Amino acid sequence: MIEAPPVRRLLLGSALRQYRENLGYLLEDAARVLECDRSKISRIETGQRGIRPKELRELLTEYGVSEQEQGTLTALAQTGLRSNRYQEYGDSVPGPYREYLALEQAASDILIYEPQRLPHLLQTPEYLQASMAADLLGARTGSLAKLTLDRQKTLSQQRPRLTAVIGEAALRQMHGDAEVIRHQLTALAHVDERVIIQVLPSGRGAPPSGPATILRFVVPPGLGAVYLPALSGGICLVSQRDVANYIRAFERLRAAALTSAVSAQLIQTIAAGTNQGPGKVVHAV
Repeated sequence: MIEAPPVRRLLLGSALRQYRENLGYLLEDAARVLECDRSKISRIETGQRGIRPKELRELLTEYGVSEQEQGTLTALAQTGLRSNRYQEYGDSVPGPYREYLALEQAASDILIYEPQRLPHLLQTPEYLQASMAADLLGARTGSLAKLTLDRQKTLSQQRPRLTAVIGEAALRQMHGDAEVIRHQLTALAHVDERVIIQVLPSGRGAPPSGPATILRFVVPPGLGAVYLPALSGGICLVSQRDVANYIRAFERLRAAALTSAVSAQLIQTIAAGTNQGPGKVVHAV
């Protein structure tokens, strides 16, 4: 069985093809830049093979791509470094999820829809531990919690824009004792300026689809990915049509959700009303 190309190679190849075609270049023109045959360029553009950083720079320079754009695409190309980053987590990070994590680090925008639970990137350390324990992950809990905190730290340094639409149920069916829950809700109500949180009220009819995360990149236009989580590691969709469809669906969710200001007020109201006894655990459904 032929293994599918890694998601990062598919995205990078798609971007290179866009740049080449926008200039009216043929495969032969790109091949002359790298002094190779046209089949190598074709395999790079279809994600069937990778490209060395030096070759990538040569092609992007020939295509007139700015330094900022080159930096984004170079980050996507550095698969070895990004894969090694997660080796310590072993089987806790399935292959498809590793691909998503590598893309997440290079994204300029992260759009999250979570109908039933709080996005991992917005969870406090205490709440994260409680929620993972409730998910019955067993021995994997510690490593996955550490991985999530590592992701949060990385993204706080890189500061992508993050927009989350969260189902109201996620705010009312939480994990941990009263103090953990209040701390978590207070953190949600006072997020960084780069983060937008909108609550989708229970009565407004959530879509039948499950959670999804959309990643967008600075360049080129249309470059993005959609991650659909699953126990087996989930899947990433990278076609421009899929990304565009999910972005439209996400914008409809945002239009149906409360504004960020009203959402913050609702979250604070729920936090103020939290009156669970110490040690009481509220399980998500």
